[in-house]
Amino acid sequence: MLRHIIDEEVSLRMFTEDDIEEFYNLLNNSKQHLKKWITWVDSVKNKEDAGKSIKLKIEGLVENGGYPTWFAIINEGKIAGTIGFNDIDKTNRVGELGYWLGKNFQQKGIMSRAFKAVIDYGFTELGLNRIEVYIAAGNRRSRALPERFGFLKEGIIRQAEWLYNHFEDEIIYGLLAEDWK
Repeated sequence: MLRHIIDEEVSLRMFTEDDIEEFYNLLNNSKQHLKKWITWVDSVKNKEDAGKSIKLKIEGLVENGGYPTWFAIINEGKIAGTIGFNDIDKTNRVGELGYWLGKNFQQKGIMSRAFKAVIDYGFTELGLNRIEVYIAAGNRRSRALPERFGFLKEGIIRQAEWLYNHFEDEIIYGLLAEDWK
């Protein structure tokens, strides 16, 4: 899946180095919004840092035998956010799904459409047996997504994440290929 058209408004595609400036601007404009739940946004201080992030996503294509694991979410021609697998355990065929959406693209159903497409891709193209999502317990909006798509809440990892000034529990959600069909 180098490019996947979901509908007339939303598609997924691989990142290219041409995306660096747009990706950086989206992240920078959404930083205050994202910082509540994602600490890595502080590590992207300039376009060079954004470029490193994109280059790592591109290099992942080679590591996965030509199958991309991270995608730009495109809404009406603009990068709206990202979605993909933070990690893939090839031996056990488990993928850990991560995602974020820029603040101006929220509450339009964009992430739901991208989420479904990446789950399909993970099970059909990547041959995963299980997809996991780890989400801060207090991030109710993000938690609603796996719950809506049939992921089971499998447990709570207590104080698993340091969010600037406090520890936050993480909830682990899991979905099996056999349950997705």
